[in-house]
Amino acid sequence: MKKMFDLNELYANRIGEKNQFNKKCLSSFVKIQRAKEEAINKGYEVLDFGNSEPCETDNEGIISFLDEKINKMKLKDDDKNISLEFNKACAGYLRVEHGVDLDYKNEIVCCNSVKELLNFLPLAFINKGDYVITTIPGYIEKINMNDWLESNVYEYKLNKFNSYLIDFEDIDENVLKKCKMLYLNYPNNPTGAVATKEFFKEVVKYAKKYNFIVVHDASDIDLCFDDIDKISFLSTEGAKDVGIELYDLSNNYNMNKWKMGFVAGNKDIIKVFSQIKDNLGLENFFAKQKMAINVLNNYEMINKKEKEKYLRRHKLIKEVLKKHGFNIEIPKASFYQYVSVPKKCNGVSFESAEEFALWFIENVNIMVIPYDVNGKYIRISMAFAADNEEKEKEVAIKLDEKLSKFKFDF
Repeated sequence: MKKMFDLNELYANRIGEKNQFNKKCLSSFVKIQRAKEEAINKGYEVLDFGNSEPCETDNEGIISFLDEKINKMKLKDDDKNISLEFNKACAGYLRVEHGVDLDYKNEIVCCNSVKELLNFLPLAFINKGDYVITTIPGYIEKINMNDWLESNVYEYKLNKFNSYLIDFEDIDENVLKKCKMLYLNYPNNPTGAVATKEFFKEVVKYAKKYNFIVVHDASDIDLCFDDIDKISFLSTEGAKDVGIELYDLSNNYNMNKWKMGFVAGNKDIIKVFSQIKDNLGLENFFAKQKMAINVLNNYEMINKKEKEKYLRRHKLIKEVLKKHGFNIEIPKASFYQYVSVPKKCNGVSFESAEEFALWFIENVNIMVIPYDVNGKYIRISMAFAADNEEKEKEVAIKLDEKLSKFKFDF
């Protein structure tokens, strides 16, 4: 008898074959999101500090500014030079802001998002069994595609004792010898740590010695609160020989959902990424590129407002959390606070950050994101919903009221 159609026999190994829908394990992020939805369905008001994307409350001002600029332009569907115009704007930004001179035709390319590059680039370099090094905690996309390609992912744990920077002497030399790609992210998500010039010099030295590519995610680079911390990897001598740097307009310029960014650096890496993107990705709509050009040409005005907003929120939330015993410091960059979890609250002990985060949303009705990869920490986002400064203060008052009902032991 002819075998009946059975989709379970057709799933690829890389996504778990026929067992992919039987997995019981849910990520912490999914568990927290479901707990939030359940609390809301029960009628509780949840304070959401879990947002991983920039707050859009100020977008009206940004878009009105851009609309005024766009209305003065002649937009044509057949505008063949828009990509080069965008590349020129990126090159101008890098030159003025970071002292980096690049060939805009060959060393810069537009991309839809950092996620797009992190998913496409390994296809060009990573074979089964190859090694990649990434830092944790961090953005999961740096791991996902490499897992699918069956590479060996070496996860280097960042902590305050190493200033959230890699010490290459800690890594087994056999791993370094086999490594094809190193992923870095500074300012770091979620710790808010920044890199130093000396650290980037070490990165270049080791990349040349062991022959691996450096992929530096600089998504939050313009959210450094002090300009001395705003260091581009590409500003390091020799960096362009070994790697690339990723820039995302979403976080720095409140362009959430626009999915617009660019990649800069080594021309050969840029070329191979472009080839894969042309085959698998989508071209950025020309009008979106025009608006992005205006953002880059006026980034100081737009970014200044963003930094002021997030720094103001950091200070506001810090005072409330410190009042209730949380050990917290304002990071040097980004809109996240990375905070150790309490040992107990009202007699309840927590064995993990996930356990605390679930208890926190169910009992205190506050949503945060847990990290258990190197200690017990939560990420508190300053991208919470608040239309103005008065609304921000209202959020802080509500946070204080909710926390005041509990005693936290650290």
